[in-house]
Amino acid sequence: MLINCVVYQDGRKLADITVDDISDYVEREDCFVWVALLNATDAELRQMQKEFGLHELAVEDARHGHQRPKVEEYGDMVFAVMHTVEIDNEGSLQVGEINVFVGPNFVLSVRNRSTQGFLGVRGRAEREAHLLRHGAGFVFYALMDAVVDRYFPVIDQLETELEEIESRIFDRGRGRANIERLYGLKQRILMVKHAVAPLMEATGKLSSGRVPRVCDNTREYFRDVYDHLTRINTTLDTLRDTIATAIQVNLSMVTIEESEVTKRLAAWAGIFAVATAFVGVWGMNFEHMPELKWQYGYPVALGVIVSACGFVAWRFRRAGWL
Repeated sequence: MLINCVVYQDGRKLADITVDDISDYVEREDCFVWVALLNATDAELRQMQKEFGLHELAVEDARHGHQRPKVEEYGDMVFAVMHTVEIDNEGSLQVGEINVFVGPNFVLSVRNRSTQGFLGVRGRAEREAHLLRHGAGFVFYALMDAVVDRYFPVIDQLETELEEIESRIFDRGRGRANIERLYGLKQRILMVKHAVAPLMEATGKLSSGRVPRVCDNTREYFRDVYDHLTRINTTLDTLRDTIATAIQVNLSMVTIEESEVTKRLAAWAGIFAVATAFVGVWGMNFEHMPELKWQYGYPVALGVIVSACGFVAWRFRRAGWL
């Protein structure tokens, strides 16, 4: 679906145009065209391929989707794949994809499986006419910067959830629930990691060494994006390490709780063992056991058993087993 198709000249919006008019403006050196598509169909991609002269391999990647984040060069054209990470109403992470084709006189963005648009990016670019004069390279930077900036709220939510779990690690009876939440959080962090790490590697190609010609005037801006990705990647690594530590602490707490239960069971077993020992002695049917025929034998026997069990229970309580 076509979102918009706009032509710019000297950093300012010239006009909204139709798809059929694209080729007329692409041929002009003083203009560039910015087209945005959402969930593009094969017919739309073929039409864009014809208008912009896109490489067939890049178009095939955009058509099939589910690509690893990357930046590739096809002659004067740059093809980039970026993953968008969004939080839905239920708090789950949804991963989308945006494919960007950048040429000397055009920018084509194809957004898939993403609910957040980039109209704000277009508005920002149009307000900064002195930067938009850099042409398609600046638009490419603005799109990438918007994708990366949307990672930060996701990171903040993951950090908040981890802090909440950490605050409950030492609560009794929450061992299994904590471990399940920690593993779920770890899985979501890996989802963000899979979007950030490859993109960071790809962005390095746009800020140092030989950069694509279309990005030559904006390499310092891509360096800023690279710095943001580096910071996000470091934060993700720290979160993963913290989760690993939290899991180990949680497992230790589970072991401690099980040990305390075992000690209580052993203590009660010891108490009943004392009573069993006395009852076993007096239960033997030997003939010469004078206390068996004593009129106070029964209450005295009970008193001895209770006293012995009470003493053992007192010692266990002092030792912290009860």
